[in-house]
Amino acid sequence: MTLKIAFSADNPPLSVIAAAKLVGAEHSLDSSLPSGSSPSLNFSDGSRLRGANVLLRYFARIAKGSDLYGKNALEASQIDEWLEYTPVLASGPDFETACANLDNYLLQRTLFVGYTFSIADIAIWAGLAGSGQRWESLRKLKKYQNLVRWYNSISSEYSIVLQEVVSFVPKKGSGKPTATKSKENDQKGKTNGDIVEKGKTGSRSTFEVDLPEAEIGKVCLRFAPEPSGFLHIGHSKAALLNQYFADRYQGKLIIRFDDTNPAKESNEFVDNLLKDIETLGINYETVTYTSDYFPQLMEMAEKLIHKGKAYVDDTPREQMQKERMDGIESKRRSNSIEENLELWKEMIAGSERGLLCCLRGKLDMQDPNKSLRDPVYYRCNPIPHHRIGSKYKIYPTYDFACPFVDAYEGITHALRSSEYHDRNAQYHRIQDDMGVKRVHLYEFSRLNMVYTLLSKRKLLWFVENGKVDGWDDARFPTVQGIVRRGLKIEALIQFILEMGASKNLNLMEWDKLWTINKKIIDPVCPRHTAVIVEQKVLLTLSDGPDKPFVRIIPRHKKYEGAGDKCTTFTKSIWIDFSDANSISEDEEITLMDWGNAIVKRIVKDNDGNVTRLEGVLHLQGSVKTTKLKLTWLPDTNELVDLSLVEFDYLITKKKLEEGEDFVDVINPTTKREIAAIGDSNMRNLKRGEIIQLERKGYFRCDVPFLRPSKPIVLYVIPDGRQQSLLR
Repeated sequence: MTLKIAFSADNPPLSVIAAAKLVGAEHSLDSSLPSGSSPSLNFSDGSRLRGANVLLRYFARIAKGSDLYGKNALEASQIDEWLEYTPVLASGPDFETACANLDNYLLQRTLFVGYTFSIADIAIWAGLAGSGQRWESLRKLKKYQNLVRWYNSISSEYSIVLQEVVSFVPKKGSGKPTATKSKENDQKGKTNGDIVEKGKTGSRSTFEVDLPEAEIGKVCLRFAPEPSGFLHIGHSKAALLNQYFADRYQGKLIIRFDDTNPAKESNEFVDNLLKDIETLGINYETVTYTSDYFPQLMEMAEKLIHKGKAYVDDTPREQMQKERMDGIESKRRSNSIEENLELWKEMIAGSERGLLCCLRGKLDMQDPNKSLRDPVYYRCNPIPHHRIGSKYKIYPTYDFACPFVDAYEGITHALRSSEYHDRNAQYHRIQDDMGVKRVHLYEFSRLNMVYTLLSKRKLLWFVENGKVDGWDDARFPTVQGIVRRGLKIEALIQFILEMGASKNLNLMEWDKLWTINKKIIDPVCPRHTAVIVEQKVLLTLSDGPDKPFVRIIPRHKKYEGAGDKCTTFTKSIWIDFSDANSISEDEEITLMDWGNAIVKRIVKDNDGNVTRLEGVLHLQGSVKTTKLKLTWLPDTNELVDLSLVEFDYLITKKKLEEGEDFVDVINPTTKREIAAIGDSNMRNLKRGEIIQLERKGYFRCDVPFLRPSKPIVLYVIPDGRQQSLLR
């Protein structure tokens, strides 16, 4: 059935046009209706539907396998509420108020209804896009960060359709829809370069860099980790920059596992790398493996032997390295093609003779760039491969496989850290010898963090020697490690994108990253109370309640979404020893979430340490007049045991010098556990939940409440300012 969407030129129904395109409904557009007319959907049989919301619901209902109108009656009704709300975005004086409301609503949500994209998202997106420059100005100011994050995410996820829809936004004063010159702008590098997470909050980029000879819609990139460890913060920069450019140029990103060294690689690492990539919110086209191309790589190697551009060498490794440094040609360099092919077969068979050989490219042994001095292309390795078993006895080197597979997969731009700079000439020379199309190389600086090792070989040493509990240990710079310590991925993305694609070497402070993280978690994380067990002090209030009573108070006074908690008020309460030691007799103090009290008596032991306090309530007192505002816990058997765990750096030196052994600077004390008691509400904490312990800092729940005899384990989250107890 033919569908025609009719509307007035000065008020195109962007949401309806978007919905029609998104569901793939065949339709035509008619902008001849008089100004002020409601949009209509005209059917070829004469039937007609009127009103933007009616049309939206229609397209949602005809979408196959879609939840555009919600998963159930409740979600459908919630969507209806939002459809009724969206007209406020068109009314002048209420526009920013509406933006503020939407921003607050999205504080801990990815989409407006449930967990799936719906016509509520379409309607609100269209309302913002339709306001034109007014919304664009707010986006640039980043005034409503949650709303901007959501808007950018939708715009990126459905960019092809929505860019067409935006072209219908009337230019100011024109009264007619005008197509924007998106292609021209795109060619000038003006496309949106946001990083967007699947199902998570994202962070906006703050830089704009051009890729050489990049064309919109034709860029193909790859992120190629080796499955020999978990993804760490340094890899994250490479992954997110690839995502940035893929988004910016509306291209595609391939995840390719560089699995050419069976001695180091495993399926466990593959699985965890995919998990880490998902955690970062990387949107990729497909997953490939260098091992997928082993037959083609062997065929290319043999082709180069036939062309006299590669030879088999049995020079011992140490001698070969010395000859390369000195520019001395191997005696095997002049082997005949037949001799090379014979030795090549020995290598393929993994024979005793073959195991002594390697395949080298015949480039230039006198080139000042030592990477061009006949690099190794293939080595024998009888260890079974984690994916394909014992099929092969030879494996290509990264230097040989990467330029071939990049060209074979149609990669247009390969991002490499600047440490590979001297090997760029080698990369292109090998592609030239292979006769494949050259791939553009783009360099960026490697991310280095103070007091941090990013070498997978060195990280593996810590794992194998029991210095950490595994690759996801909270002391590790791996994605899983820093997330386990309490870092939000949004903070990591913001941190990396703020650095941009600079080619300058970066040695970054962790404090900056944790400061960004604090700004994200502080407005929303619930508040709880804990008292350190060591030398905790009992304060008895003579006029306190003889019978304990409970009040319901917010878990966060400024964020309703954190929910409520129960606080018990008793005659005797626990406070921290450090607080008790700072109180003077007859001093008025404030007990947080209760009121003021006056301490009448301080009992100390023979060493002068406070052991007990006595006082009276003074609830009519002003909290503004007291110097001490103290946290406290009721003396009841409802309290839970806590283990507060704090971590320090694994090494004691900010940056290792060239040739310095990291083992010499290992930090002997990197973990400290402090026993505490916490309020009873903490029994409900879930693993991974982030909270603030009042006056103690931020914590991530690593082990939730299981039984009274086992403490809840909370990891200290650095905030960029707080001094570690370990230093």
